[in-house]
Amino acid sequence: MGFSAKQVKALRRNLDHRYVRTREANGRELSYIEGWYAISEANRIFGFDSWDRETIESRCVLARENRGSFLAIYIARVRITVHVDGVTIIREGHGTGDGRGTSPGEVHDIALKAAETDATKRALATFGRPFGLELYRKDKDQPLQSAAAALPVTTVAPPTQPRYGFHPDDTTPIPRPSHYYGRRHQNSMTALLRKNLAKSEETAPPLAPAAPDRMSTKIDKSQLALAEPKRLRDKAHLKFVASQPCLICGRQPCDPHHLRFAQPRAIGLKVSDEFTVPLCRGHHRQLHQAGNEEAWWAEHNINALTVAKDLWGQTRPKEKTNPIIPVTPQ
Repeated sequence: MGFSAKQVKALRRNLDHRYVRTREANGRELSYIEGWYAISEANRIFGFDSWDRETIESRCVLARENRGSFLAIYIARVRITVHVDGVTIIREGHGTGDGRGTSPGEVHDIALKAAETDATKRALATFGRPFGLELYRKDKDQPLQSAAAALPVTTVAPPTQPRYGFHPDDTTPIPRPSHYYGRRHQNSMTALLRKNLAKSEETAPPLAPAAPDRMSTKIDKSQLALAEPKRLRDKAHLKFVASQPCLICGRQPCDPHHLRFAQPRAIGLKVSDEFTVPLCRGHHRQLHQAGNEEAWWAEHNINALTVAKDLWGQTRPKEKTNPIIPVTPQ
């Protein structure tokens, strides 16, 4: 064995339960450690310059797109090499990771990182308890609970602030708030509020007919002094655009692509449906990855705004189109 006595003692030490996270999957509660903690423990036990990680294989096994939302799933195999006193120790592990979002590049990047992190944790777990080897046991709950019960109350750290969403270094989501204060409490509070509301409605005197609320009418912001462009929505027009051939290659069917530079950007809002052109799935994906949309259209020598205006005129010939507001790139 090439490990020193200090390293052997560290590898035999139990995992600190404060760094164990939990999540629910298929009706079961799973325990895990985060990727940053596993790498930190490897640096502490092996040394910063005495071990390295190598991705032997990575492959995308699933990639889907549904109305601008992307999904990617990767598998990866990672090799851990530790150098101690002239001896080289090699361990390998495999893992999976998925990514979801609206940016295909970011989705594939997150899924690949998650798969590599999962494989790294599994490879390091073969070295012993500090890397979460005990978490893979079927009866792991009993030792963890007994160890936590044996600790004095004063030594238990207070619970950290819950985090939400996905972390690039984790292959699992952070627990939801219901993990902390329970669904039964939420349901009882909801039932109590409904009961009080029904009781107040029974005892309250009848209300006089309310006067018409003039402020409830929707304001047409395009008529204000600082006008805001209308963002029209027409599913029939989008279906008509999708039935047209691709502007680049002429293939069908197509996706109705919204020209993002036709109107100023707004949080969570696309441009008006009148600024849509047909693109096949391949060129649609290529355009979203290009970055500068106006330059991409200029490369293909196509005036996309004129094409969109002509298509809008075919489905709504009597309506007035929005003025095109030039958007300066930021």
